[in-house]
Amino acid sequence: MPHPRTTPPAAVAGALAAVLAVSPAPAAPPAEPTATGNAWSADLTVVDADDVGVRWTGAGLRLADTAGRPAAQRRQTAGGMLVTAPHPLAAPANRVRADVDATPGTAGAVEVAARGWRSGAWTEWRSVSAEAVFDQPVTRVQVRVALTAERPSAAPTVRAVRLVADSVVAVTAATPGLTYRVYATREGLVGGTTANGHVIVSRDHFVALPSARGLAPKNTGDYTVRVCTTTRSRCEYAPVWDIGPWNTRDDYWNPSGVREMWKDLPQGRPEAQAAYQSGYNGGRDQFGRVVASPAGIDLADGTFWDGLLLTDNAWVDVAYLWTGTGTRGRIGSGPLNIRSGPGTSNPVVGLAATYANVPIECSVTGQSVSGPYRTTSQWNRLASGHFVSHAYVSGVTGTIAAC
Repeated sequence: MPHPRTTPPAAVAGALAAVLAVSPAPAAPPAEPTATGNAWSADLTVVDADDVGVRWTGAGLRLADTAGRPAAQRRQTAGGMLVTAPHPLAAPANRVRADVDATPGTAGAVEVAARGWRSGAWTEWRSVSAEAVFDQPVTRVQVRVALTAERPSAAPTVRAVRLVADSVVAVTAATPGLTYRVYATREGLVGGTTANGHVIVSRDHFVALPSARGLAPKNTGDYTVRVCTTTRSRCEYAPVWDIGPWNTRDDYWNPSGVREMWKDLPQGRPEAQAAYQSGYNGGRDQFGRVVASPAGIDLADGTFWDGLLLTDNAWVDVAYLWTGTGTRGRIGSGPLNIRSGPGTSNPVVGLAATYANVPIECSVTGQSVSGPYRTTSQWNRLASGHFVSHAYVSGVTGTIAAC
């Protein structure tokens, strides 16, 4: 069963929310012309499929009239999120700063975050409340504007977000290639809406992590984990579509130099685990709730029951795949069986969810398979003992070498 959650304090700056419906944005011009190059204004007027719970009113970006509540955190605070189109930079840069013209409301909050495209993948999201500094230069920048409010009458309004990108000394990135053992709980909550606007269905396939830094936009696998049983008998590759459990600013997979909160904890140790096992922070999470389990990841029902074949909450081994490098491919139709060898006669050892961005180590020739993209005898090795047919893989970044 999902671990207990209670409502955190209402006005928590920067905690992302999600709602059940998106109001269409009426046609309205931006407050000022959008600049080109390394200084520009975010277009807040376009509300589309990867946005949730917001609308453009002409006076500014506001929460939608029918504001809902997010699933994983069970918040009573209304919220919404706008993800802008990526902006190409005139010159590579690794720092983004923003001037935000907004009225937060009497019990509301606004947080603007940015991420950058480099080496064929996105960086994590970083808040631009001060500045967002990435681990290497980026060539495109995408902006995310999150609004929260205790009640609709207190909703914030964002009139403009003006940005500039330049270069400074880079920060340390998450250590690539590491896997951490954390406690997993089942999210459930079918019919609820995740932090990125996905409506949860029966036996769904995604995960939740306690930080918005690794939240993938709806229907993408920009941030994907590989979660395995401790015996590695079963694994699933699944996108990060929700925020939780317990905390919302605990990117525990990052080193202390860039970890958003709880910098004194060892890398790879979730705050909820430290609070539950050792009484860290008085045994409470960032909202002051008494932590009732050491959970560092939530699993959707399909990931929990079908991907890992779990019957109860358990310790699992999690790899945070966006922190690594190398060739990647996107699963186009899933959940796709992962096999122990290059053919359908080989045992199934797990699943890869639709949209998951999977690492491709190399390829081998095996059984010919027809899939949504092609008919091919190519099989891609994702990790030792993990193979998927290339017939189900698209959007490959990099070169796939022969094994």
